[in-house]
Amino acid sequence: MNTDEVLSIFKSAGAVLEGHFILTSGLHSPVFLQKARVFMHPDKTETLCRALAEKVRAEVAGDLDYCVGPAIGGLIPAYETARHLDVPAIWVEREEGAFRLRRFEIEPGARVVIIEDIVTTGLSIRETVDCMKALGAEVVAAGCLIDRSAGKADVGVPLIALAEYEVPAFAPDKLPPELAAIPATKPGSRSL
Repeated sequence: MNTDEVLSIFKSAGAVLEGHFILTSGLHSPVFLQKARVFMHPDKTETLCRALAEKVRAEVAGDLDYCVGPAIGGLIPAYETARHLDVPAIWVEREEGAFRLRRFEIEPGARVVIIEDIVTTGLSIRETVDCMKALGAEVVAAGCLIDRSAGKADVGVPLIALAEYEVPAFAPDKLPPELAAIPATKPGSRSL
């Protein structure tokens, strides 16, 4: 599956929004990828995650023990990708501002791949990598449906992106005038 095919699925679900958005990263963008509109369709989600699982399988040597999703955005793609990789899906969630593996235990040395929805700066993946390493896991890679940074985000492990789609993102104090003139909305979930 290539980038155009991935974006076609997002567009068919009405998930490519235009306006002025504050991303989970805190950056501002004229485009927001509302993956929830894709994830509400099991057939579209399965198509994307099956393709991501195939790409992970092709790029990661050896067996995997778990797919780990950062809550909340990574829950659905981690679960569906794990289903196609035939491994358990687990997730980390914020507890007092830091990711923790609250509901599961893993064995030291467990080989994990982190599965995220959309990557902009890679912060959620980096925090998940730190959490997993602190528990003794071997984080072999991370995967995502769309890498908005087009390969520029450093997530601390190899990143396997189903699609790369570079969308402009700006610091709040460096907004272009045309974006600053539009009221901003924050559709993400990090601060909830």
